[in-house]
Amino acid sequence: MQNNNISANPPERPRFTEEMRKDYTILVPNMLPVQLGLMCRLMKNYGYNMELLHTEGPNIAEQGLRNVHNDTCYPALLVIGQLMDAIESGKYDIHKVALILPQTGGGCRASNYIHLLRKALDKNGYGFIPVISLNFAGLEADVNPGFKLTKTMVMQIAYALLIGDLIMMVANQCRPYECVPGSTDKAIDICMSAVTSRFTSDRIIRYGEVKHLYRYVLQVFGKIKLDKSQKKKMVGIVGEIYVKFSPLGNNQLEAFLLSEGCEPVLPGLVDFCMYSIYNSVIDHELYGRSAARAATYKVIYQFLLSKQADIIRLMKRDGNFRPPMPFEEVRKKALDIIGPGVKMGEGWLLPAEMVELITEGVTNIVCTQPFGCLPNHIAGKGMIRKIRELYPQANIVAVDYDPGASKINQENRIKLMLSSAE
Repeated sequence: MQNNNISANPPERPRFTEEMRKDYTILVPNMLPVQLGLMCRLMKNYGYNMELLHTEGPNIAEQGLRNVHNDTCYPALLVIGQLMDAIESGKYDIHKVALILPQTGGGCRASNYIHLLRKALDKNGYGFIPVISLNFAGLEADVNPGFKLTKTMVMQIAYALLIGDLIMMVANQCRPYECVPGSTDKAIDICMSAVTSRFTSDRIIRYGEVKHLYRYVLQVFGKIKLDKSQKKKMVGIVGEIYVKFSPLGNNQLEAFLLSEGCEPVLPGLVDFCMYSIYNSVIDHELYGRSAARAATYKVIYQFLLSKQADIIRLMKRDGNFRPPMPFEEVRKKALDIIGPGVKMGEGWLLPAEMVELITEGVTNIVCTQPFGCLPNHIAGKGMIRKIRELYPQANIVAVDYDPGASKINQENRIKLMLSSAE
């Protein structure tokens, strides 16, 4: 028998309003400490008090398991668990907080994290807390009128991500060799402060200023006293975007590699952005999607390629740091391994980054794989055999991350890989 008391319309979601900008704290789950940390600082210039969460520990995964079905992918458990843990920590006024999550708008389950988070909030009696979608696909455009990305903001964020990638790259090349512990982290803070002091609210940034900041980052890190008398093993980190970058997601993988006398090497976030943008170009070529849309994304792709080329040029001129491989070369290297139509999750980018690292001399690679990410297992672990056939020197280990995985077992697998590393 039909229950006529059930409303056909779902309850209205709480909105983040213009008034809330004044005294609300927006909590941000931590995936990229440098890039997201820089973005949070930048957004404060626009009146948004965004706080990047640095919490960790087993209680976060437990929170995730209590609020999300255990068959959901591991990054969802951690992202939602970290936000729920913050709400229940007592540190924040729950009537003065909002939460923010990125949405790609693609086929990855990450596009649905925001709905799982709202369900978890309703379940625990926090349904009044606004949840903001951070995306560039026009999703939920009218849900949160107090959070809007202007063209100036988007341009500043794009430049900040380029600079953030540069900071991450040179920091990883300094930290294993620093003579004074903490000097690399101090340099990161100096550079982030320099960026946010220039990227002030609603100010159009000239690209000449951005190039000046590229040079400034290289100068700041170039002054760090390093001891390179002892050769360290370089270890690349690839995989699903969350567990690749997030210390919470990969059980402090970078810190572990440093403790083992290694130099971690991570491809940048901008590479993932260019991968996502280029997929809209090949959608037209492979599937006959909109030609106009493909042409627009091709212009954006070429724009980012040109900015990356400027960074590479300046790094070569500086001479103190290894520059990344141009992304167009990275893209082409994937063609011998996997088809360009494989673009769910990290898709063809994952084997492309492995080949990039190997050809750059980083033959030791940790491929991070979260539970529940089928595309990552296919394009990552599934391509290792093919990569080894073409590059016999490749020393790759696939490591699974999930709530039940033992950190000791993960580290032992990596140690076994390192024992045969060159």
